[in-house]
Amino acid sequence: MLQPSHDPAAYEAQLAPKLAQFKDDFAPFALPEPAVFRSAPLHYRQRAEFRMWHEGEDLHYAMFDPAAPKTPVLMETFPVAAESICTLMPRLKAALLARPELRRKIFQVNFLATLSGEMLVTLLYHRALDAAWEEAARALASELGILVIGRSLKQKIVLERDWLLEELQVQGRHLRYQQVEGSFSQPNAGINQQMLGWACEQAATLGGDLLELYCGNGNFTVALAPHFGRVLATEMSKSSVRAAHYNLEANGIETVSMVRMASEEISDALARVRPFTRLKDIDLDGYRFSTLFLDPPRAGLDPATVALARGFEHILYISCNPQTLRDNVAELAATHRIAAAAVFDQFPWTHHLECGLLLTRR
Repeated sequence: MLQPSHDPAAYEAQLAPKLAQFKDDFAPFALPEPAVFRSAPLHYRQRAEFRMWHEGEDLHYAMFDPAAPKTPVLMETFPVAAESICTLMPRLKAALLARPELRRKIFQVNFLATLSGEMLVTLLYHRALDAAWEEAARALASELGILVIGRSLKQKIVLERDWLLEELQVQGRHLRYQQVEGSFSQPNAGINQQMLGWACEQAATLGGDLLELYCGNGNFTVALAPHFGRVLATEMSKSSVRAAHYNLEANGIETVSMVRMASEEISDALARVRPFTRLKDIDLDGYRFSTLFLDPPRAGLDPATVALARGFEHILYISCNPQTLRDNVAELAATHRIAAAAVFDQFPWTHHLECGLLLTRR
């Protein structure tokens, strides 16, 4: 199988059916005309993962087609990846080939790039990593000007640090984000900036306090906080909570309280179903929530969170799955209407479409 290629001239043609499907899916809910945010057609991904395919003493980057999972698609570059990744790929391959300690039993390479210019490369192995590997990896990092992490079974060697500092521009603000290796971060930084800008535009006149569920590393929290009096943000992942605290401090945000809780738990807490030790320092009665912000996993909202959402004047909802979003909107249709909509083409050349809705109480 040949490596896939994408013609930028065909970008609008690939977006059109996704946009049409979104409009059809939400037409029963009186969908307003959505704002459409287009991606760069190439070099938009800040993350890329490749298997390393061995042919004798040679190495190749490889991916696998789900339709032929045993047949590698060998590639020397990856046009949808950030230009910094594409530039690094041949240099990294040559450096690996020149160093047997780095080449031996390597099976995967992960790239994490930023708009700020930092680059983190994770090398994964089917063998234990030793001092000789570390010496060679440090020379590699110095030669290429990158951060390097080595991983094997039950082993992780961090040569300098396991995170990057991303810098985004949102509505004239310069925002800084710690992005941790192995943790979720938005893969299309250009679209992420547009999502943050759209969310801030919707939030600008809502007032009151904000409850945010699934806050991750604070991607939206940092951007949205100045538009509300106070923010209560929740997240379950320990590494994401640590990164969110770093990001709040790095951006001078002092109006956010974070708790490590699941959405079902915060629903129970707000409904006074049961007390939670993790909320002992949080005065829930002191908040005047006007808005619920949601950016859930692909499965959408569980019944308890849907019930919680019905009690809010405004619901600002970012979704990576239009189908589960549609299901949730149907469940909320008796209490809320769609006041604004947007689509974000985070993954061009695929069927995926990110979308956003502002729901307002009827």
